[in-house]
Parts: sequence; C-alpha cells; structure tokens
Amino acid sequence: MIHVSEFNDLSHLTIHKVGNSSNEEPLIFSKAPLELTDETIGQLLITYFIQPFTKSAEYFRFFHEADLQLNEIFQYCRRIFGDQSEFQEQSVNIAKHLYKHSTHPKIKGGELYIAYFSKCQVDGEEVAAIGIFKSENRDTYLKVYLEDENYQVNYEDGININKLDKGCLIFNVEEEDGYKVSIVDSVSKQTEAIYWKDAFLQVQRREDSYHQTETAVNMCKQFISNKLPTEYEMDRVDQVDLLNKSAAYFKEKEQFQMEDFANEVLGHPDAIASFKEYRNEYQQTFQQEIPDEFDISAQAYKKQQKAFKSVVKLDKNFHIYIHGNRELIERGFDELTNMHYYKLLFENEE
Repeated sequence: MIHVSEFNDLSHLTIHKVGNSSNEEPLIFSKAPLELTDETIGQLLITYFIQPFTKSAEYFRFFHEADLQLNEIFQYCRRIFGDQSEFQEQSVNIAKHLYKHSTHPKIKGGELYIAYFSKCQVDGEEVAAIGIFKSENRDTYLKVYLEDENYQVNYEDGININKLDKGCLIFNVEEEDGYKVSIVDSVSKQTEAIYWKDAFLQVQRREDSYHQTETAVNMCKQFISNKLPTEYEMDRVDQVDLLNKSAAYFKEKEQFQMEDFANEVLGHPDAIASFKEYRNEYQQTFQQEIPDEFDISAQAYKKQQKAFKSVVKLDKNFHIYIHGNRELIERGFDELTNMHYYKLLFENEE
C-alpha cells in the first residue's frame, strides 16, 4: 500500500496547460519547474496529489503491443529516473503526448502537474516516484473577509484538493517489466476517459495477487451463477449457498488452491470437473490466466465481495438474505395457489 506520510520530499514540480487539441485549445508550457518556498502549499499539493491513491492496492505496468521500449511515457519516465536534470524537458514531452491524445470532444482541458518524489514508501519499499496529475474541474468557493469593520462576501474559482480528476504514480521499481504504476481516474466509466489509461499512459494490470484474486472471484461467481444452472437443476437458494461458501473461502484463506477450492466449495465430482473445464474456457475467452495457486489479496476480495450476492428476490414482494445454514430453508409448491413458497426454520426472532 502507498503511505502518504512518506511523500514528504517533493523534489521537482512543473505545471503545463493542456487543452483539447480537437477544439483548438492551446498547449502552454512552463519554462521551468515551480519553486516551492511555502511549506504549507507544498503539503497541500502532496495531499491533493497522493491522498486518492491511499486506498488503492491495484497496480498496472506500462506496455506496448510491439515492444515496451516504444511506450512513450515509459521512456520519458525512464529518462527522468536516470537523470533528474532531464525532468523539465521530459515533462514537456509528457504534456505534448497528452495533448496528442486529447481529441475526444468531451475531454476537458486543464492543468497538468508533473512531480518528482525522491523517496516514498510503497509496499514497504523506499523508492523514487514520478507523479502525473491533471485537474479538469473547478469549484466555486465563498470568501468571507473583514473590510471597514464589516464582513463582506465574495467568491473565487479554484481547485478542490479533495477531488483529483486524473492521476498516475510511477514507482522506480521493476523497470524491465514496465514499472509499478498506480492510477486514479475520477470519470473512468465514461467513454471519453479511456484516453487517460489506454491511449495516453498505455498500461495494463500487473499479474499480481490483486489481479489474480479479482479474476478468480469473478470466474467463480460466473461459474456458479451462469454455468452450473445449465447443467444441473438448481434453485436460487442452492446457488446462493455456493456463493456464500465461495465468499467464505476467499475471506478466510490466505492462499487460493484450485483443488482445495473445488473440493471444499463444490464437493461433487461432476461439478468439480465442470468447474475445471469452465476455468479453461474462461481463460481463453478473456485472455486472463488463473494459476492453480496464488496468494489471496484481502483488498481485492473486499472490493469484489459484492459479486457474491446472498439474496433471493421473490417477484417484487420479498427479498430473502441467506447468510448461514442452507438446511434451514426449504422450497416448495402450493397447488391451491399455484405458487412457489419458501419455508424458513429459526429459533429466535429479533
């Protein structure tokens, strides 16, 4: 995890203005890095830049379909890490590269901040880091001040330091694999935002425990919810029971083992065989490898646990939440009303 308290050494910072090239907005460069003489402003900037990353355990890496060395941002960062005197020149190259990819009509122009941190803590390791941040949205702030013994009210437009629009931290480790990269994108679900991660940065997820856990959770959920019901007669309660067992496995275990999961959660030989076959199909379809064994990431499970929905929805009248013993709920059919029913067994009512 990223430790904000360790991001105290902001060695270099420069700011450029990057508009939307398709709208003929300008690209404006600073001539030199900013001299930070006010300690308070420096700390506010660090908070603005780094705070959004503190809850992220997901990492990416730079890549290129032909050759990693052809990834522009990778090369610019590599030169900065190799020689800090390159910082300003390479920051201009980074801004030019972003401007080239700012073509979607909905992409907003804004300030681009390039920062160099000589040391920070990431996953227990002290390394240097480069930050690339962009502010696109402004907020209106009320300003209350005293004038001629009376309080006056005015307003100013400014940047909310609690709302970083886009950000990227590149840590100086694993250079040969495309560095360790963390990303923030406040509008990542919008079509126009794809340019930040895919076009500008060109990154892909690292094959680490976070990614492996996330992929395995999704694969198991898809198998239980979609594949099993096509092969066996299963009601929704049985599905929820298996989803609960899967959730408990990922929550309680430190390591995922394919054989152990199949035997503990599924149990039946036919279901186990179907699960292993589905895993191969999933890997081919989504081009994502799921190893037989890997360490379970608690952060990834916590983020994905909503995939294991333990609720049975009955028409628009009732929701049954199932968290415990499957044997205490029975399904039946009432011929008089020609409707299905569930019988719930319990000891105490709260």
